[in-house]
Amino acid sequence: MPHLDAELLGRILAGPAGPGTTAVRLFRPQSPQDPQGAQDAQDAQDPPAEAVGSGATAEAGASSRVTVPELYCPHAVRDDPVLGQVVNERLVSWAEEMGLFQGRLERLRSHDFGRLFMLAHPDTDDPDRLLAAARCGLAEWAVDDHWVDEGDDTRPELIGLRVALAHAVVDPIRLPLRYEPQFEEVVAGEPVLRAFRSALTLLSTIANPTQVARLRHELAVMFVGYGQEAEWRMSGRRPAVWEYLMHRYENAFFPCMVLVDPVGGYELPAHEFADHRVRRTYLYAGVANVLLNDLYSMGKEDPTDTNLPNLIAAEEGCTLQQAVDEAARIHDELMRLVEAESAALSALGSPELKRFLAGVWAWMGGSHTWHASSARYHGAS
Repeated sequence: MPHLDAELLGRILAGPAGPGTTAVRLFRPQSPQDPQGAQDAQDAQDPPAEAVGSGATAEAGASSRVTVPELYCPHAVRDDPVLGQVVNERLVSWAEEMGLFQGRLERLRSHDFGRLFMLAHPDTDDPDRLLAAARCGLAEWAVDDHWVDEGDDTRPELIGLRVALAHAVVDPIRLPLRYEPQFEEVVAGEPVLRAFRSALTLLSTIANPTQVARLRHELAVMFVGYGQEAEWRMSGRRPAVWEYLMHRYENAFFPCMVLVDPVGGYELPAHEFADHRVRRTYLYAGVANVLLNDLYSMGKEDPTDTNLPNLIAAEEGCTLQQAVDEAARIHDELMRLVEAESAALSALGSPELKRFLAGVWAWMGGSHTWHASSARYHGAS
């Protein structure tokens, strides 16, 4: 297992921590003499304090500014700037080697994705493990940044072909020998495909085959979500809010979050990973965190982009600020569900399940801290 100091390990294994987690702590047995237990019991009688958010102001078009309200979400468990910088520099070097973000490497460096994965995985200080997760994450982000938003050709009608190729790399195919060179020529010429192959190769050095297969499944679901988004773009159709929320169960942070246990150096048992309550809680967490991304990314996106606040404003005929507030309320509702379900599951499940759920909570806190500070959302584009 990667080196972990005793204090940090205790914080991780204690379960979800941070503002709004009293309900989780109450599921842990407490001694009557335990002052923390007494304090938790008192806290439970009081209205829960709102979790720490950024209160950030985001640009939403040329003449409109909106404020992201305080969100019911933790912040990072730990912040190690030196470790984050090491991972970030190695990640940028790998991106250059793959051919990702050509002409945009300095901007990529400023976005500090290495810091994201340092913040999101506080139960390891091993840069190799963090880099394995960061490579997978950056390959996933590159689908959006190369094929959807900023690449040389972002036509939505190409998305189906491209994600089919990506899936063929992620879950490696074997073509008849006479056709294999043609496929490999396509992979060699596409940085995103090369990146997925390289990322999965490194991941296999820290994750067992079952854990790699879990990532493959989450990526396949994500690719389905990109196909749905492409239909909106091609047809010019604005989805209903309910359809968009369903879409976010397909296109969220699940591929990143499914690596919580291999990066931490353990495995969540298969029967618990597959349990419907565990899966549901994990899905709530991923959707909540991608809705947080919707809120923070408004400033860098076109005002007509498909995100939850824009859709709420259009469907309900309200102001954009009111729509942002409603999107934040939906986020907070999901977070409270994650909190309550994690409490119950942690009390009933294995030590690995308790650690996994705490790791998911820590992942959301690290992601929140990064979204609140990254130049990707708060700097010049």
